[in-house]
Amino acid sequence: MPLNNNGVQTRTRPTTSYEDAFADELEAVYARGVHDLAGVVTALNSSGVRPADGADWTEATFTAELARLGAKEA
Repeated sequence: MPLNNNGVQTRTRPTTSYEDAFADELEAVYARGVHDLAGVVTALNSSGVRPADGADWTEATFTAELARLGAKEA
């Protein structure tokens, strides 16, 4: 199944190194067969990718970050 890149194609700026690292880590987590929210959060906490405040990921901070990154830029 092809990926839908519409969100990326509409960006008005290049992705940041954080965004690239976050996306790479999520792809690696999914490739290992982890697809449930709790499992993804646990896997991210085992990685070097942290939220902006440096704390551990929680289900709330993970879903908020996905919403923030997925928001359309004005």
